Amino acid sequence: MPYERDRRRERGQVAIEYLGFIPILLIVALAGIQIGAVAYAAEQAGTAARAGARAASLRQSYAQACADAVSGGITVTCSAEEGDDTVTVTAEVHIPKVVWDLGDTRKTATMPLDH
Repeated sequence: MPYERDRRRERGQVAIEYLGFIPILLIVALAGIQIGAVAYAAEQAGTAARAGARAASLRQSYAQACADAVSGGITVTCSAEEGDDTVTVTAEVHIPKVVWDLGDTRKTATMPLDH
């Protein structure tokens, strides 16, 4: 019965190999979730910048439009800068931390001023 003993040993070895691979799978999964959080924050910042620029071009409150444009739980900071006949709004959103703190993402939108 040496064959049967070898099979049991191999099954145990395979289990140990799987256990060694689990941390790698977890790191890859968490990195994927973190990349998703970066994309989500960038999308929210772009939406806020466009909404703020649209409101500022109509001489309305760009800050309120920025805040209203993002999903709950996301904090946005907006600033506006007027040119000769355009307004540029920059929105900044903090990237949610899953594993790593990657700071903020910043998006800008420019629209013509309504005269």
